[in-house]
Amino acid sequence: MSTDPGEAATAAPPVNGNAPGRGHRGPVWLALTLALGLLLGIGVGLVIPQFLKPGDTSPEAGFLRDMSTHHAQAVEMSMIAHSASTTPEIISLSSDIALTQHAQIGYMQAWLRDWNLSPTSSQEPMAWMPDAEGSIVNGLMPGMATPEQMTALRAMTGKPLDVEFLTLMRQHHLGGIHMAQEILKLSDDKNVTWLAGTMVTAQQGEINLIDMLLKKLQTA
Repeated sequence: MSTDPGEAATAAPPVNGNAPGRGHRGPVWLALTLALGLLLGIGVGLVIPQFLKPGDTSPEAGFLRDMSTHHAQAVEMSMIAHSASTTPEIISLSSDIALTQHAQIGYMQAWLRDWNLSPTSSQEPMAWMPDAEGSIVNGLMPGMATPEQMTALRAMTGKPLDVEFLTLMRQHHLGGIHMAQEILKLSDDKNVTWLAGTMVTAQQGEINLIDMLLKKLQTA
């Protein structure tokens, strides 16, 4: 390059064949590329979990909705027995069932909210379960008591109340176990399968206790 003041400076030859001035763009383009990649990564991180959440007609959503309704009746039956029975074992069992199933309703409703789904559905009950047509009797899910049975239970006292509560709850638990076992086959959602598994274990244990109490009442 000439040092003659009267002669214009000549640009240095391009490095690696790049046009003059481009050599300084490398870091800028790298920074922009990294920033764009970061933004895309954040976007994917926000969007993909939405796709992974169970949808409105998924088995998981159907199970949570139906089991919430199923549990609500168990809580109601348990509160009737808890307030009307004078048998310590019945009072204790009904309290345990009411507290446990009310807490499980809380889990199920919270997950539906997290999935941005309504707690209710336009689908028929048990629509999430394959070949479930025969599971619905008079509009009731498996094991649920009829309105007439619930009315009769509210009017009972003493030993008839205890026997009827245990009989209805045993039937109710069998239906609930059937539903929980089905979602275990259909879902790979860890929260849902964990909850369904705890339902099966707890309600099978309570059925054993119910059978013992019924036998005790029948021989009393």
